[in-house]
Amino acid sequence: MAATDVVVDVRDTWMSFAGNRPGEPIHVLERIGFQVRHGEFVCIVGPSGCGKSTLLNVLGGFIEETRGSVLVEGAPVKGPDPGRIFVFQENGVFPWLTVEQNVGFGLWQRPAAERAERVAHYVRMVGLNGFERAYPRELSGGMRQRVEIARALAAEARMLFMDEPFGALDFLTRLKMRADLVRIWQAERKTILFVTHDIEEAVQLADRVLVMTRRPATIQAEVTVDLPRPRDLDARGYLDCRDRIFALMGMDAHQSGVVVSR
Repeated sequence: MAATDVVVDVRDTWMSFAGNRPGEPIHVLERIGFQVRHGEFVCIVGPSGCGKSTLLNVLGGFIEETRGSVLVEGAPVKGPDPGRIFVFQENGVFPWLTVEQNVGFGLWQRPAAERAERVAHYVRMVGLNGFERAYPRELSGGMRQRVEIARALAAEARMLFMDEPFGALDFLTRLKMRADLVRIWQAERKTILFVTHDIEEAVQLADRVLVMTRRPATIQAEVTVDLPRPRDLDARGYLDCRDRIFALMGMDAHQSGVVVSR
């Protein structure tokens, strides 16, 4: 991976939290190391509670690693940055603002005409034409997530950190949102780090999938998904990639039980 392409560089990173007993910290992450290229779509999967969201919060500057090196865009992470925006499962749209007001929230310093143009562009991109003056309570869950994505894009975020953003949606809405996100990413080529517990989702979306172990978690494998988009969910290559990740996590894709002990 060429050094000039790398926008996330994590080296030997550990994360611990204070435990209930003095001197007995809770070790969440250990020996984490990976890189992400500019414009790459990377998904992070792993067992529930292993520290996926913790890792994303370290990258976003919400918490500081216990030890190790975390560089984003060539500099140590010292806190949140407006160029790196989070999209959460529990939507973060402002309920007292309309769709267009939410999308334009980060643009208040821009001239009015430019702000209106950018808002209109991203409202169209996420497919919310006609809902510009609707309030979040009048929208479905999927539509509210689209508002949040449009707001991040309109504010010229260079990087999106997405923490199970579709986890609360029903199955059919999730499928539609995945397809829409891929279309938007192909148009914008933002760098995306996407945490999910859904292996099928990861293989459908990502250029690469980082597979984490149980806590204290490390990255046990990086799986490259070298498949054309949009992806055929019944194609042999897709199924092989999916099954490989299930096997790495000690699961059988065709059964519900664990088939490999750790």
